[in-house]
Amino acid sequence: MKNTEIQTLMTDFPLVKKLIDLEEVTWFNPKATTLKEGLPYVGLNHDNVKDAEQRLERFAPYLCQAFPETQATNGIIESDVVAIPAMQTTLEQRYGVDIAGKILLKKDSHLPISGSIKARGGIYEVLTHAEKLALEAGLLQESDDYGKLFSDEFRQFFSQYSIAVGSTGNLGMSIGIMSAKLGFSVSVHMSADAREWKKQKLRSHGVNVVEYEQDYGVAVAQGRKEAESDPNCFFIDDENSQTLFLGYSVAGSRLKKQFEQMNIVVDEQHPLFVYLPCGVGGGPGGVAFGLKLAFGDHVHCLFAEPTHSPCMLLGVHTGLHDNIAVQDLGIDNVTAADGLAVGRASGFVGRAMERLLDGYYTISDQEMYDLLGLLNRDEAIQLEPSALAGMAGPSRVEQDAEYLADKQLTAEKMKNATHLVWATGGGMVPAEEMAKYLATAKI
Repeated sequence: MKNTEIQTLMTDFPLVKKLIDLEEVTWFNPKATTLKEGLPYVGLNHDNVKDAEQRLERFAPYLCQAFPETQATNGIIESDVVAIPAMQTTLEQRYGVDIAGKILLKKDSHLPISGSIKARGGIYEVLTHAEKLALEAGLLQESDDYGKLFSDEFRQFFSQYSIAVGSTGNLGMSIGIMSAKLGFSVSVHMSADAREWKKQKLRSHGVNVVEYEQDYGVAVAQGRKEAESDPNCFFIDDENSQTLFLGYSVAGSRLKKQFEQMNIVVDEQHPLFVYLPCGVGGGPGGVAFGLKLAFGDHVHCLFAEPTHSPCMLLGVHTGLHDNIAVQDLGIDNVTAADGLAVGRASGFVGRAMERLLDGYYTISDQEMYDLLGLLNRDEAIQLEPSALAGMAGPSRVEQDAEYLADKQLTAEKMKNATHLVWATGGGMVPAEEMAKYLATAKI
């Protein structure tokens, strides 16, 4: 992008200058509207999500056998919701703000199989592809017990096919582990910022890991290229996949059931705020879509990004979506939040969800590390840095009187609010790696 174009962008959108200066910013979205008005732009609906839910139920007997750690939930991959009262007090002190209501943590960080939110979308897309192949070959019917897929016959069948994906780490982990277990030949194209331990874990599962010195965009492009040259290779496209998106969206109805069991009310007088770390956008976009279907206009979703990789905020704020990358503005896209190190946002998610998201904000790497240390100290919960991006969200909401007034979120309503920080990864981080994270925290 030429200097003159950047100058014009900064004139038209003053917030862009703050992004270039790597400042922490919060932007509440003037395009945010009701579910009824925003839903047509997504191109998906309740029926699509229901179909995804039913597919995951069909595969539950298989997952029970293939991954014994899912037996406790009968083959359903789901995570706990926990209160973090000590951390809430710390956040109030740290940011100098009273946070009305209660802060909870959604522990997708500890999902079985791959220990991150990507276990939702990544595993779902692999299962969808496997089902399609097996149905077309006449080896499977939807009425069958899918436990039969856990057999040498099916592993042999799937070994004729391959799967490829480009990833900064966690999506590659979920797709690699799931694909290899089914019997597929699988290649994960990993960007320079992917953690070494994630590469090693994948290799230990028999996954072919292809490393690049460049960022996420290059890894995705190369993965796509490899798949195009092989008719039996299926490329999982994190940037544009509706299947991935639907895998994540199932989280909405499941959270609703969890809240009912916990006697947590969500309605006009009891608003729900959800803070989702955002990389390319598929995971948080799909979850936010599911939440909107489950809770309607009473849920308010915000995306959180590193100051060095604010791709979704940049794309939505300027209206350029995937036609602009942070590198175009001289932002380096280098962050400790490896899962969020994405320079160009998903155009599909940006355009589909821009009317259903209340806001976006950025957070520095050091702040994520500090919050990681504080959460460990206060609640004995250990996450990876990117999973802490959502933790600053409640204070950003509370500090913006204009936003609260615009949404008619009165003090009375906020007293009844639930703030849900979506913890996206960390459950499988090796102890020595976690010790390094904690040592980086200044607390």
